[in-house]
Amino acid sequence: MSHVEETAESAPGSLAELARRYGLRPAIARPPFPVYLRQLWQRRHFILTYAISRNVSKYSGSALGQLWQVITPLLNAAIYYVMFGLILGGRAGVENYPAFLLTGMFVFTYTQRTATAGAKSISGNLSLIRALHFPRASLPLAYTIQELQQLAVSMSVLLVIVVITGEPPNWFWLMIPVVLVLQTLFNIGAGLILARLGSQVRDLNQLLPFIMRTWLYASGVFFAIHDKVVNSAGLPEWVATVMYLNPAASYIEWMRDILIGSHTPPPMVWAACLAWAVLALVIGSWYFWRAEDRYGRG
Repeated sequence: MSHVEETAESAPGSLAELARRYGLRPAIARPPFPVYLRQLWQRRHFILTYAISRNVSKYSGSALGQLWQVITPLLNAAIYYVMFGLILGGRAGVENYPAFLLTGMFVFTYTQRTATAGAKSISGNLSLIRALHFPRASLPLAYTIQELQQLAVSMSVLLVIVVITGEPPNWFWLMIPVVLVLQTLFNIGAGLILARLGSQVRDLNQLLPFIMRTWLYASGVFFAIHDKVVNSAGLPEWVATVMYLNPAASYIEWMRDILIGSHTPPPMVWAACLAWAVLALVIGSWYFWRAEDRYGRG
């Protein structure tokens, strides 16, 4: 073996040893989890500014601008009201169906849009990821905050409609922020999980619309779950229980319980909301952090 070959073979080991001696480490190395969380907190201003700028730029090219944040969900709700409420009879047996439907639509849309945006947050920002060094979880978090800002507008419209349709404000409305905080924690966790999957599974973005549509129909957005599943369809009680316990349905049912006086969901949905928020946030944060040093490669 020549001297040149021996030098080439020994070089990687020598460089690694030299780096260790002087405390050098790869720029994209995954930090310990507590350190990673501190880094995210340090970049909270960047995350918030990025979310706000995306919201502003999203409608900057349209004549109505930010009004589309209100118009879009209202148009969707109007279409679903005609299709499911009038034509397919979804409002049968449901008191105050407009408030029932809008609550389901707005709450579900928040989770749906956050999950869909989270799945594209890494794969859609590769140039930013490769150019700058920052905690990659900043991107899914920013997308969640962006959707939360839009939800705030939608909730303002919803509260007005709820009052117009005969549901007066009461002390239970003070629980609205609690539900939204728990749902936001769940959305963050779900967004982090889908962000990692979306960066590794290229076909996920093609499958996601079908997954979300199935989730929409399984969450009781357009109909009362127990009435349609058990009373009308004659399915076993456990089928309705499973549907109530899916995270989207749980947050929808709790919000309806707060806003609509005649709506009484099973008590288990409150525990389900808390459990889903904690589980999704813990598992999602850990799962995303485990691949921190691989985002943007390839």
